[in-house]
Amino acid sequence: MIFLSWLFALLAGLGAVQVLLAARAAARLASAAAASDALGLPAAILKPLHGATPQLAENLAATLAQDHAAGFEMLMAVADPADPAAALAAPFCPPGRLLRGGAVLGANRKVSQLVHMAAASDAPVLVLADADMAVGPGWLNAVTAPLAEPGVGLVTCLYRGVAADEGVWSQLTALSVDWHFLPNAALGEALGQARGCYGATLALRAQTLAAIGGFETFLDVLADDHAMGQAVRRLGLRVVLAPVLPGHVMAEAGLAGLWTHELRWARTLRLLNPVGYGGMALTHPIAWAALAVLAAPGALSLGVAGLALAARFAACAWVDRALGLAPRLAWVLPRDGLSFAIWLAGLWPGRVRWGGERFQISRDGRMRRD
Repeated sequence: MIFLSWLFALLAGLGAVQVLLAARAAARLASAAAASDALGLPAAILKPLHGATPQLAENLAATLAQDHAAGFEMLMAVADPADPAAALAAPFCPPGRLLRGGAVLGANRKVSQLVHMAAASDAPVLVLADADMAVGPGWLNAVTAPLAEPGVGLVTCLYRGVAADEGVWSQLTALSVDWHFLPNAALGEALGQARGCYGATLALRAQTLAAIGGFETFLDVLADDHAMGQAVRRLGLRVVLAPVLPGHVMAEAGLAGLWTHELRWARTLRLLNPVGYGGMALTHPIAWAALAVLAAPGALSLGVAGLALAARFAACAWVDRALGLAPRLAWVLPRDGLSFAIWLAGLWPGRVRWGGERFQISRDGRMRRD
């Protein structure tokens, strides 16, 4: 037990350093986003829709309200003409365009919609944006401008969490983005280790999309964003991070939905990057400190626990301040406890639920209905 306590204390101490470095990286990214004044390129924004997701109308209105002198259009698509998202999208046409129906071409229905929208546009730049993204007026400039640089093949961006309501579970799921995903991804990007491609926003030239085989290449892939980034890099082109932080509007009605969604993300990440997923152990210093105290209470374990708590609370407050939010420190312990439990569960192979269906995922990320 003494050995275990030392091991857990070491993980907690290293984790305390890691969360502070990650918070600093997130703060720097937020500062860069606030200072961005990029000039973008002509583009078509592709919005796959499914269901009357929270704040959908507000998100579509914000997407159309871009301060983008280069000109753009917004295409939306629903697979089922009776989808309630269609009624919410219709008031935005024109200037937007709504595609209804179209064959379901693969297991990944979102990519199937992208295939249809890309075929309906002749814009030189395509920007993929999820329906639950809340964007500011400079978002389109920020994500298209880097494509004018030599050697840049794809632009992506990180994002912050936005709770769709005041409910406990929506608040907790948004905090998983602000306090876990965003800082850790920002640190990975700052160190040049993340090599990320984040599906909330992807921008690329139409000719680059054609060179990687079109969206059709990714019809049966769960992590289509990651696969697109890999395909672009194989062309010898760079994937770069735009200096912008849109909001990801998130709603959960209960623990079961939160657990299902976050476990799917965890298992997908473990499948794509098992070493990196193992390294995420260091993002949970409070949990390791608690285990160290349970294994062998004493001055060392209690001291490390105090260090882990102080570092974690400071890191979360730092991120909140960088995002312009009041501190939400009352949520630190429940959110960190949930995140640690989901990380542990993600270590075991298993099926994932997506869009009401269960899928088995192969090692190359391809989906097969269970």
